[in-house]
Amino acid sequence: MYAYFAEEFATELINVQSDTELSGALAEVSQRLGFDHFALSLELRSGSREAPGLLLHDYPDEWAKVYVAFDLAGQDPVRRACDKSFIGFAWDMLEEMIPLTRGDRQMLTVGKECGIGDGYTVPRHLPGLARGTCTFAVCPDRDLPRCRLALAEIVGTLALSCALALGPSRRTETVPVLSDRQRECLLWTARGKTAAETAIILGIGTETVIQHLKMARERYQVHCKQSLVVAALFDGLIGFADIIRWRDTG
Repeated sequence: MYAYFAEEFATELINVQSDTELSGALAEVSQRLGFDHFALSLELRSGSREAPGLLLHDYPDEWAKVYVAFDLAGQDPVRRACDKSFIGFAWDMLEEMIPLTRGDRQMLTVGKECGIGDGYTVPRHLPGLARGTCTFAVCPDRDLPRCRLALAEIVGTLALSCALALGPSRRTETVPVLSDRQRECLLWTARGKTAAETAIILGIGTETVIQHLKMARERYQVHCKQSLVVAALFDGLIGFADIIRWRDTG
């Protein structure tokens, strides 16, 4: 079910041509996932300089005005936690990730008063190119749809990849090239196999599989296998059909 949902969203993103279309797609998918709001932030870097970024959200106006008026971006504990993680995290994990000051707690309380309760944030770090986050949030009187957080991770990473593709820094870049063996290792990883299982399937050593995946991550400038799989899916290096058909027949 999740694979088909992700494939549907990825197909929709392929046709996205503007920030407005991306915002509309995120608003729809966040509702389908069981969230009330979304926010996507992308900070681009061009050489040693900051390039124009992107901010999309459907947060309540009251919270958006407070956030901007008091310049809370520089104090946001969620943003600080993103620097500590390469995978998505629920906000109730913040205290385990970073020290929370009284100001941090006050900010989270004000957010709830303005209509933003708990949330799930997906960070993405591309050294020298960009950093971004995609967040899905619920109203204060609702719980996170925890059974769908893994899917939110995929959707958030896909959305950030799409946002990056819309930006000027990506338009002149080519898709990273992987060797046939690196692609094979990546594909079996996407199918849920461990490095040891992939090694047996391909008839190579476990350490060799680990090295192939490490080089693939370096070429894509990502730090975890989840981001690598999603980036490769978005670029068309591997396809959802390759994963789904294998699972259906496996």
